[in-house]
Amino acid sequence: MNSTGVMARAEIEDVIDVGGGMEICFRSAGDPADPTVLLIAGLGQQLGVWPTELVDGLLARGLHVVRFDNRDVGRSGRAGCRPPSGVQFLTRRFSPAQYTLGAMSCDAAGLLDRLGIGPAHLVGMSMGGMIAQTLAAREPERVLSLTSIMSTTGASRLGRPALSTWLRLAQPPAKTREISAERTVAMMRHIGSRGYPFDADRVRAGALEDWDRAGGSQAAGVARQLAAIFKSGDRSAEVARISVPTLVIHGDRDPMVHPSGGGATAKAIAGARHRTIAGMGHDLPAGACPLLVDEIAAHVEGAVASAA
Repeated sequence: MNSTGVMARAEIEDVIDVGGGMEICFRSAGDPADPTVLLIAGLGQQLGVWPTELVDGLLARGLHVVRFDNRDVGRSGRAGCRPPSGVQFLTRRFSPAQYTLGAMSCDAAGLLDRLGIGPAHLVGMSMGGMIAQTLAAREPERVLSLTSIMSTTGASRLGRPALSTWLRLAQPPAKTREISAERTVAMMRHIGSRGYPFDADRVRAGALEDWDRAGGSQAAGVARQLAAIFKSGDRSAEVARISVPTLVIHGDRDPMVHPSGGGATAKAIAGARHRTIAGMGHDLPAGACPLLVDEIAAHVEGAVASAA
């Protein structure tokens, strides 16, 4: 069940051991015999962040859709290390036990393995785009195509949040369900699209559902995910090794990951196609989903045809 209360066709939800002592919660919809699209969510986001309109649209294009909670959020397992301190964030000196984006990409690969899925089409948004980039660079035999949405390479001075966004990110964690929902609505109103209607009720419902699925605050896990991004550093050289067909999508009104991050990603990957969506911010508004579905499905279909 997603944040609108509507089931995106028949979905299976389960928690599975993906190796490395980590359990991952996933949902699978469609026919596994069809090409698989693995949707990888962003910082602190759960699998419900992918709109029904997008999931149903991909299913209607004959694709098998798998989405999941990254480690440390939702119903997936939690890492054993302590959340990083403010000093560690400032100095970029993290505990050896702090994981990186590489470990999160191993979770994604392990999920595909446990589900018996061969090479897949990766679609990642924000931090999920970074995870997808990492998997495509390190294990290209596991990836048929890559779609990187509102993401970046970690290069300094590129793809950075606006100062106003950093200030919001620095707020103390919400201590109650209602405060968490209010802050999520305020944050999404701040970083969301300007060219599409903002549905506050839908965002609030999704935030309340996320709190319940996670069993309370996810603050410690989100801090570890953010540290994974920082600890991974500038990945430009690694991203440049990506050889699979790549589509880069970015909005021109993104205050969380500046559009320069999308430009850097497309520039780093040979042959990548860069699609800028006017009015889109750091979200997936329902109004943009038909366009996103067309772009992603066409990219997948092109990769399938090329492989054949």
